[in-house]
Amino acid sequence: MKKIAIVAAIAAFAAPAAFAQSSVTLWGRINTSVESQSTDGGDRVAVVQNNSSRLGFKGTEDLGGGLKAQFLLEHGLNSDTGAATKGSSAFWNREAAVQLSGSFGAVKLGRWTNGSYFATADYISMHNHDTGTSSDALYAFGTGWREANKVGYFTPNYAGFTAEITASAGEGAPGVERAFDLSANYDMGPIHLGAGYGKEGDNSQYAIRGLYEMGAFTFGAYWQYEDHASKGVKNSTRNIGRVSAMYTMGASEFHVNVGGTESGGTAGFNNHGAKQYTFGYNYNLSKRTKVYGFYTAIDANDTKKGDFDSFAVGVRHNF
Repeated sequence: MKKIAIVAAIAAFAAPAAFAQSSVTLWGRINTSVESQSTDGGDRVAVVQNNSSRLGFKGTEDLGGGLKAQFLLEHGLNSDTGAATKGSSAFWNREAAVQLSGSFGAVKLGRWTNGSYFATADYISMHNHDTGTSSDALYAFGTGWREANKVGYFTPNYAGFTAEITASAGEGAPGVERAFDLSANYDMGPIHLGAGYGKEGDNSQYAIRGLYEMGAFTFGAYWQYEDHASKGVKNSTRNIGRVSAMYTMGASEFHVNVGGTESGGTAGFNNHGAKQYTFGYNYNLSKRTKVYGFYTAIDANDTKKGDFDSFAVGVRHNF
């Protein structure tokens, strides 16, 4: 025990010299719900559901003259089982990037979620930050969507306007073309506007978003157009849209989201199209913790294949 105490003391004295100009922050979110779910019109089952829980580290070093070096690492995990996020072989499956920032903005290298999504669909999903079973099931992720091997430039804030420009390298992999993602946001007073564009080969998508705050009410909407023009894809284009509203009263929030998509594109609903409805209630116990409940339903047009609905109650804690 004495040896351990001596080592700890030496580390404590050495640490200020090593980290005097840098800082590292641990952060994350645990978001778990209990749900009664039905898929394709089948019997209901009870499920403990993860809602995009994550663990992250971020650090910054002040290099002087307004220049900073920063890193960002974010791991997605399943809060219902403790396992890593399904469907991803990467440990830092949400973000792994390094950047230099200053008065010129920021240059970023690595892996992160496309800005075109945050500027549009995610921005108006106020109920549960577009996570879990109540997330937007209609938005076109598949066209021009690449998170890894990216180089990006982020502009500084000009009177409420910001933009992100990224390119993802194909790195010579067979059938993998370079991908590009562009996004822009305007946030000033009660008005919040956004736009996004993504392209990979002949495939592309673009979207616009608006959100307006009016006292206790907030209204949002986005519209997206997808063109999945890969060889052999039939009915390759579609329009997707969603409107949302929130009413706040003290610690309570009341939410409604309604969306729809045409048939075609990369949607699993393909030649049927679909609609989605979500009605939710949040109670904010603090700035970091809330309890919530919601009902969400996906209705595939003219078929039960793809139908889904869920009654849910949950807890979300940010740290």
